Amino acid sequence: MAVFSEEQTMLRDAAKAWVAEKSPVAAFRKLRDAGNPDGFDRGVWREMAEMGWTGILIPEAYGGTGLGHLTLGIVLEETGRNLTASPLVSTALAAASAILLGGSEAQKQTWLPRIADGSVVAAFAVDEGPHHHPDVLEIRVDKRGSTALLTGKKHFVAEGGSADLIIVAAKDGLYLVEGEAKGLTRQRLHSLDSRGFANLTFEAVESEPLGDIAGPVLDRTRAGLAAEMLGMATQAFETTLDYLKTRTQFGQLIGTFQALQHRAAKMYTDLELTRSCVEAALSAVDNNANDAAQLAALAKAKAGETLHLVTNEMVQMHGGIGMTDAHDAGLYLKRARVVEALYGNAAFHRDRYATLLGY
Repeated sequence: MAVFSEEQTMLRDAAKAWVAEKSPVAAFRKLRDAGNPDGFDRGVWREMAEMGWTGILIPEAYGGTGLGHLTLGIVLEETGRNLTASPLVSTALAAASAILLGGSEAQKQTWLPRIADGSVVAAFAVDEGPHHHPDVLEIRVDKRGSTALLTGKKHFVAEGGSADLIIVAAKDGLYLVEGEAKGLTRQRLHSLDSRGFANLTFEAVESEPLGDIAGPVLDRTRAGLAAEMLGMATQAFETTLDYLKTRTQFGQLIGTFQALQHRAAKMYTDLELTRSCVEAALSAVDNNANDAAQLAALAKAKAGETLHLVTNEMVQMHGGIGMTDAHDAGLYLKRARVVEALYGNAAFHRDRYATLLGY
């Protein structure tokens, strides 16, 4: 596992305290019940920006702090714990990475300070069907000198309903589209996890090329999302463990039943393995390591498997109460099923990991 610096440890503790106070699971439940079309609280987003979270990847020259992916992963893990709804992954991670890796100086000057100060919400539009297939993209690109016109559709785009900036994946790379661009239409979706997903239609929409950097941007996004998934799984496990220690049945604590102890031990070991995978992937990105793509695939695959197991066990071990909407177990289960599929499920990344290693 990674050894955190003093600065990273302080940031983790501050994030943990802020999320517990300002964005508990109850806040997400209230947001869901209110039917917020954005899928997140704009006030909470502003507070995240004020704390500097939106600029963690962005260099100081553009208004950020340049602390790296492992540091952003620390924050994402804490927001994942409490199901905090925010555009951090799509904006502060995916869009910021795309512009940093492929943007011109003018694009960096225009967008990075606005991402850092939280005034822009961004979306990363990749898939065009029900499954993640970044190598099978049909959106049409008509080059027009330094710009291009995009025509086609993107499905299940996180923050697609409210984005001011959209990073669009095509066969030959990524393109930058402004949220108010002519010819762009949005269809908001009612997702299982009550977040701000949308289908996007592009009809000769003007865009700016960012270059053939979809692979590295996806790897960074997957590694960061895996960190959020790790936080969700960790909190789901800890909540379940507390229940095993307090719930009595047949006159004794259910945590004394050996069958449940074995299942808890399985979850614990899988969580530790997942943490190692996630931190290795984030560190590899920060160090520009040659195996960053493999490690990102490994992290997303392992995080998906672990989160699936732990959220299932959370419901089952809580028994009847775990099946009700009054308990938080269902909220974790629903969010888990969405992020497991987002940017590639465990099966996709197992195959990708093997392919990258030459099998």
